[in-house]
Amino acid sequence: MFSRLQRFYTSIKVATDIFMLAVAFGLAYATRFIGIIPVTDGIPPLDETLVSLVMVLVIFPVTFHQANLYTTNRSRTHIGELFAVFKASITATLILVALTYFTRERYSRLTLALLLGYSLVLVSVTRLVLRLALAEVRRRGFNLKTILVIGEGELGRRVVETVRDHRELGFRVVGVLAQDLEKARRKVRGAPVIGRVEDVERVLDEQPVDQVIIALPLEQQLVVKQLMEQLALRTVDVKVVPDLYQYITLYGGLEEFGGLPIISLQGDPMDGWSRVAKRAFDILFSLVAILVSGPVMLLTALMVKLTSRGPVLYQQERMGMDGRTFHILKFRTMRTDAEVAGARMASEEDPRRTPIGTFLRKYSIDELPQFFNVLVGDMSLVGPRPERPVFIEEFKRQIPRYHLRHKVKSGITGWAQINGLRGQTSIQKRIEYDLYYIENWSVTLDLKIMWLTVVRGLFQRSAAY
Repeated sequence: MFSRLQRFYTSIKVATDIFMLAVAFGLAYATRFIGIIPVTDGIPPLDETLVSLVMVLVIFPVTFHQANLYTTNRSRTHIGELFAVFKASITATLILVALTYFTRERYSRLTLALLLGYSLVLVSVTRLVLRLALAEVRRRGFNLKTILVIGEGELGRRVVETVRDHRELGFRVVGVLAQDLEKARRKVRGAPVIGRVEDVERVLDEQPVDQVIIALPLEQQLVVKQLMEQLALRTVDVKVVPDLYQYITLYGGLEEFGGLPIISLQGDPMDGWSRVAKRAFDILFSLVAILVSGPVMLLTALMVKLTSRGPVLYQQERMGMDGRTFHILKFRTMRTDAEVAGARMASEEDPRRTPIGTFLRKYSIDELPQFFNVLVGDMSLVGPRPERPVFIEEFKRQIPRYHLRHKVKSGITGWAQINGLRGQTSIQKRIEYDLYYIENWSVTLDLKIMWLTVVRGLFQRSAAY
């Protein structure tokens, strides 16, 4: 029954993709030859247009199939689905261009470029609509895959909770097998305990199960091995949840090294295209910010020079990504002898401030030169605020996971700052917010933080010191 439903759903996806691709081709043709773009080399003959259309309707679905866009992947996110469509569409377009070149069917390249744009929008939107519709169907209890969980401990409870909290993925726990029935409760997070681990074959014989998830602690690896030998003779899908949650700190997961599977306990949160996107974002917006705030910075520099002796800019050593130090730039807001007695954190109404220092700090104007730190790559627009090395060693000893905030570049503003954690506030809470940002980073989140910095954070009285 389930396989028939899956084939039906797959056929809907294929038919919808083909229809949307045909519409995209029609729109591209109309835009190029009937729309506002001047036609200089004439309109292609009908037979060439039909040949190109057939090639599109064959190459794109085949490429989508090779990219596993027609296979069941209930754990793939909406963003993951759209990104997979994007990559497959680019690949299909390159194949199409290559074939039209070598076969000398040199159809309009501009039309093919328009086809790519239209197909990305139409296919992505229809797939998103289909996913949302299917998620709603699954929430109502239809098209569900059944799961048997082996293990009643912490790992087993996490599996059951995850399935329960994400009903849109289409899974249902039919039962839990416990190692010790006397210690196990009748239910694990609402799922019934239906036997012992040794009863796995009997349970699989008595009721249909699509997936078995083994969630046993590390000390039970011998039991896991025995279970794998038993389940190897079955057609049921088998998955193992590794008992490594207590060791994984940031961006851990399963990796591959030359075909060798490796479990990463601590990884780089921004790598590859994510790092490129964030750096491009920083360069673009820092340039714009420098141009827009240029007059304000010139006026501020003049005011600092006229109201106190000493340099206009203050350079202070801070620690950034990977523990590297750099010199952060600020407009000077304190006297030149402010740290003669040693380094100490600034405070509200600090007596060491210059006459204009309080005003500059209140409205964060002293932070404007840091856009140059961003431009040269020392900092990012958004990220954890950098601290002075003299204080960091103490924080590392006092606060667990403090060092993880140095996995990314420091920022002018951050998730902690827009939530009111600026100046003399709890370091522990700041770390919680910083790690949340790192684990959930996206360009959209950066834009949200920047907007809220202007609306909420920039004018808070407890500005960063």
